[in-house]
Amino acid sequence: MSDQEAAPAGGGQDQRNLLTRVAAAVVLAPVAIGAAYAGGVIWIALVTLGAAGLLIEWLMVTGSARDLSVVGNGTAALALAGVCLALRWLDAALVVLALGLACVMVVSAGRRRWTAAGFLYAAAALLASALVRLDQSEGLVALVLVLLVVWATDIGGYFAGRSIGGPKLWPRVSPNKTFAGAIGGLVASLLVAAGFAALGLGKVIPLIVLGACLSVASQLGDLFESAVKRRFGVKDSSHIIPGHGGLMDRLDGYVAAIVMAAIFGILRGGVDGVGRALMVW
Repeated sequence: MSDQEAAPAGGGQDQRNLLTRVAAAVVLAPVAIGAAYAGGVIWIALVTLGAAGLLIEWLMVTGSARDLSVVGNGTAALALAGVCLALRWLDAALVVLALGLACVMVVSAGRRRWTAAGFLYAAAALLASALVRLDQSEGLVALVLVLLVVWATDIGGYFAGRSIGGPKLWPRVSPNKTFAGAIGGLVASLLVAAGFAALGLGKVIPLIVLGACLSVASQLGDLFESAVKRRFGVKDSSHIIPGHGGLMDRLDGYVAAIVMAAIFGILRGGVDGVGRALMVW
């Protein structure tokens, strides 16, 4: 997720940036929702590709992408883990990812800790995305809730931050984000959670609390990614998505939110009941 509040610009440039962001979202959102609805191999394939992209961009940001052995071993491990997850071999997926982490650490020529952190970041996104959706009873609803909360947080933060402005949230890391944007994103996420409750998809209070937690996680994930880029003097992780930068810029909030959702779901319902644990109280 790129900065909630873009840097000041002229009216024409500002409008073009917004239109570019909207156009990209119009294309990407149906793909994500469609894959989530299909589930199974289609969803796992999408999140596996996303995880590989996250790893490659992380390595680009941290200056390790030229080490082809790291890229090759890391993406191969993620791909094989994706196959295991598609077959519901969860234990095998964990073993593959553990071996993949060991491999990238062994072959990494430098910045080994950052390389390991990037692999763990991508692996966590892959595992969490798979576990939430694999729940046959409530997996789809839980996943859509996470997606909509993250998107609502981004959109609410963007417009609240630009229209209200005010004190900066953490200027040293992300100079364009404001407290108004953070609050606007949180309010938007609560509206999404309330909407799910109104549709009879869960109880009001638990969903409101869950939506708030996921929104905060999404914003912290955004700040975390900004801090990593700031550490290495990088503005965008790549330019693969018009108006949004790279996959890390687009998925930073989602990664944090889906990982939090998966951890919470596992604690309540085990690995086979993540979605139900999130939605049924």
